[in-house]
Amino acid sequence: MQPRARRTRAGRHLVVATSAALVAALAGCGVMGPRVQIPQGIPPGPGKPVPYIDVNGPGRTADLLRTWATPISESTGIPLLALEAYGNAAEAMRQSNPGCGIGWTTLAGIAAVESKHGTYHGAKIAPNGDVSPPIRGVPLDGTNGNRKIESSGTDPHNPNPQFDTAMGPFQFIPETWARFGVDANGDKKPNPDNIDDAALTAARYLCYSGGDLTTAEGWEKAVMVYNNSMSYVLDVRDRAAAYSVNVQP
Repeated sequence: MQPRARRTRAGRHLVVATSAALVAALAGCGVMGPRVQIPQGIPPGPGKPVPYIDVNGPGRTADLLRTWATPISESTGIPLLALEAYGNAAEAMRQSNPGCGIGWTTLAGIAAVESKHGTYHGAKIAPNGDVSPPIRGVPLDGTNGNRKIESSGTDPHNPNPQFDTAMGPFQFIPETWARFGVDANGDKKPNPDNIDDAALTAARYLCYSGGDLTTAEGWEKAVMVYNNSMSYVLDVRDRAAAYSVNVQP
């Protein structure tokens, strides 16, 4: 990489002033709207309410959210199929465990950090929610702050024969998936590489871990159990908060 030429202090001030003036002028002419303020509190806002759907109906019930999800997807940059999965999971939990109060924005925030909404390294989401190629994390060999988990032999896509790796768009470790994994796309096969299944499983796990996610204490506890790092909690919060006001983080 070539070193960048230094810019003088006066030059920097001129660029900043010019940019600010341009933004103000465009906003005044209606070309640019006022900057959206992203909330900084915990928990992040729930975003646009998910409409009622029959989450126990046949097939991929997330498809029923297409009308709801389309404009949000366009404004936030979340892939449409992924957003439908998050909405479906949040609505399923609202119907089965209303005391949890998990929002689709929280699921979106986690998936954004974990796998870029199931698109990490060029992965794609199929119409049934399957993510391919399968997304796998680094070997959980006890290095770099990771837990050491010897291979359970339950993941056919694990590239490391000695240690487990985190699986799918929500990066579940096999032992957590074995306990909480659930089907959500109607094929009756819980699959960590299916974004519908993974989103609902994540919602169940978060509700189990945090209890009432409408409180700061419950939300932070849930996300900390998911990944025991305060910087991770804030990364998820920042993305979820942006999604709650329909902007890209």
